[in-house]
Amino acid sequence: MLQATLKLCCGIAHDHLRHLPGLKITAIAAIQKDVRGLVGRGSRCLPSKIPHYIQRLMGKETEPDRDVNSSQFSSTDLSYITQGEAALQRALSILHQHTSWQAETMLDAEATVSSAALPGPGKVFRAEVVLAMPVAQLQQELFERVEQMPQWNPTLSQVKVLQRIGTDTLVTHEVTAPSPGNLVGQRDFVSVRHRRRRETAIYLVGTATHAEPLPSQEGCIRAESQLSCIVLQPLAGDPSCTHFTWLLSMDLKASVTLSLGGWIPTSVINHILPQSQADFIKHLRQHLSTT
Repeated sequence: MLQATLKLCCGIAHDHLRHLPGLKITAIAAIQKDVRGLVGRGSRCLPSKIPHYIQRLMGKETEPDRDVNSSQFSSTDLSYITQGEAALQRALSILHQHTSWQAETMLDAEATVSSAALPGPGKVFRAEVVLAMPVAQLQQELFERVEQMPQWNPTLSQVKVLQRIGTDTLVTHEVTAPSPGNLVGQRDFVSVRHRRRRETAIYLVGTATHAEPLPSQEGCIRAESQLSCIVLQPLAGDPSCTHFTWLLSMDLKASVTLSLGGWIPTSVINHILPQSQADFIKHLRQHLSTT
């Protein structure tokens, strides 16, 4: 058992896992449990220097990220953090791909929505715009004050934080507002929202999760977000502005039906998603202009 624990320590320390902090969190939690058990039983098979080394290793790993102090989290909490980190890795993979994006919607001369069909996630929509607010303030609006979104975004009727895990992970329940003409019924989502800083950029990722017991909202259809990732980067030459990039992938065909019954055609779905991004950006810009 001790040999396996030490091998796991070496694996965590290796550079090839530096981009998988969620995996590190789970592994560190297991190491802590095993080592504390051995120390508590007074095991003679455990050299005195090993616990100190492991403690120092864990301290090194937890120092950069506030969420990585796994001793304060339950296994369920750690699973939410891991889901957020996995969503971030999927988003980074998409962002780093050399993809031909096709224009979907032109909001104005400075804002666009485009799409690409990718292996795995399928159709992914990307919105880009420059917003007149620094990164730090913008991430507060989109993460810290997420429950206040319905006050300025009329497409949402409710956003509730079900659980806060550390400072950078949330479990939320969102309910959409009725659509014009009630063509598409109301939807509700249960999501993990996760924040991560990399150099000067802040990544706000989200993905569908399950929180029990949380039945579907009455009158709503439970929808699932496969991936949402907002990237906030200071605008080169003007840190008072932010370059905003938003990746969005949803399987609405499997979770949203017409109010009169039947599946929404793919052509309609492919219009709903980019339009929802365009509407969100429009309302966000209006909100920022008044703050």
